[in-house]
Amino acid sequence: MENLPKEIVPLPKEFYEQPTLELAKALLGCLLVKETSQGIAAGYIVETEAYIGPGDRAAHSYNNKRTARTEVMFHRSGLAYTYLMHTHCLFNVVSGGEEKPEAVLVRALEPQYGIDVMKTRRGVDVLKNLTNGPGKLTKALGINMEDYGRSLTLPPLFIAKGNNPESISVGKRIGIENTGEAKDYPWRFWITDNQFVSRHQKSEYVIQLNP
Repeated sequence: MENLPKEIVPLPKEFYEQPTLELAKALLGCLLVKETSQGIAAGYIVETEAYIGPGDRAAHSYNNKRTARTEVMFHRSGLAYTYLMHTHCLFNVVSGGEEKPEAVLVRALEPQYGIDVMKTRRGVDVLKNLTNGPGKLTKALGINMEDYGRSLTLPPLFIAKGNNPESISVGKRIGIENTGEAKDYPWRFWITDNQFVSRHQKSEYVIQLNP
């Protein structure tokens, strides 16, 4: 089984307590790790989307909708919110704090560790296509509904410090056409020009970061 370098450790809970839009940007370049009996699989987060319910019509928690599915969104930041869309499991980071049901969807990763395990799970050999979508990355890493509510500050599912991107592109979220004005919110963030982003589209603006 492949071992991670010793310096790769979970980020502290304080990391997740920043405002959701800031967290969605801060997650870019971080390493998402999942440990299973098949081994460790991990990749750098290269694309995220922020969902800020209850005022965001695209959020599952719009109008403070509290169901068995959304319950974890009302809990503390830094928990895993997994849900099924069609046959795919999607992975989100709970944010906003208790009773503020917000989350950040992780849309794409750049594979880094356990690539052979990812290829076996996905039945795909082309590296660029392994994790360039929210349903692809969960299958590649072995993230599933059993991870619902897990703390992201300890194994087997956690996020670690990674590489700081040089610039972040900002644009509209994807696949939420029937959400009124929410479809136009510029709450999708991705590492500029990264080949592992799920869908390339023109950005509304680019944020240059200090190296």
